[in-house]
Amino acid sequence: MAEQNTAPSPLPVGYTELLFDLKSRVRAAQVRASLSVNRELVVLYWQMGRSILQRQGEEGWGAKVIDRLSRDLRREFPEMRGFSPRNLKYMRAFSEAWDDDVFVQQVAAQIPWFHNCVILDKLRDGSEREWYICETVENGWSRNVLVHQIESDLFRRQGKAVTNLRWTLPPPQSDLAAEILKDPYNFDFLSLGERASELDLHRSLLAHLRDFLIELGVGFAFVGSEHPLEVGGQDFRIDLLFYHLRLRCYLVVELKIGDFAPEHVGKLNFYLSAVDDLIRDSDHDGPTIGILLCKTKNRVIAEYALRDLNKPVGISSYRLKKALAGEMKRNLPTIEELEAELSGQEPER
Repeated sequence: MAEQNTAPSPLPVGYTELLFDLKSRVRAAQVRASLSVNRELVVLYWQMGRSILQRQGEEGWGAKVIDRLSRDLRREFPEMRGFSPRNLKYMRAFSEAWDDDVFVQQVAAQIPWFHNCVILDKLRDGSEREWYICETVENGWSRNVLVHQIESDLFRRQGKAVTNLRWTLPPPQSDLAAEILKDPYNFDFLSLGERASELDLHRSLLAHLRDFLIELGVGFAFVGSEHPLEVGGQDFRIDLLFYHLRLRCYLVVELKIGDFAPEHVGKLNFYLSAVDDLIRDSDHDGPTIGILLCKTKNRVIAEYALRDLNKPVGISSYRLKKALAGEMKRNLPTIEELEAELSGQEPER
């Protein structure tokens, strides 16, 4: 008996492209559906919180009404886990924080509910809350990254480096470059003693490269450490070399374990010139930017050092330990308690 030929028939012309296109459309639809569900849920929670808030204000209802509403809603909708007393309190707080339904629908509803709860828990100022919501939307932060950014006080650090970017780069590149630089940088993930050397700092940052990239921000791509350069027949090495995907330029990072000194700028300026000539693609890449990270800096001295420099440079300090104010105490339950409750699990103690 002749063997049956089971070889698949050849694909028609254009089939692979069609399949790729359909897969992309399905995935995009799945993302839109997920976002739509989240948006509807957040808007619903805001509306519920608004109703509770209004009735408590108008009728003088006490806090116990939350428990009664929770029992009645869960009895009516047993399949839904979002009507616990804890979550109803978050709904009320969410509504109290935002009285603009347009902002809720167009901005706050773009991030998950638990992200909004984190922001309610950790921040009191409305402008800070709005800033972190917008940054989460733009950068796609996970909840853990959002918590890290809030606890490291990114709101007050971003865009605060001493720079000469305004007169060395054209707008809007100068504005974007200034925005991505921070002061101070938070290296609390490192364990370094007081006698640590620059080599120790360098190696520790490489050993915690993921945390370092999170602290640098979205868009930084790591190119290399001790990146070699040959200039005039001599070998030189850049501490750290990055490429920024939005700025489309290289960034040279120099590390100093001590205080800032004006002569540090001269060496960094030399590296920027070398990278521009030897590595940068002049047809596609923007001017290389230098970032000088020092343990401490005198702002006035740093400004003088950059005054007549023609290469774009930012000077920032870094901190190795957290220096945050005590965590605010609120009447709301913790996010962990709420999440555990909504997932049907016991919260960790």
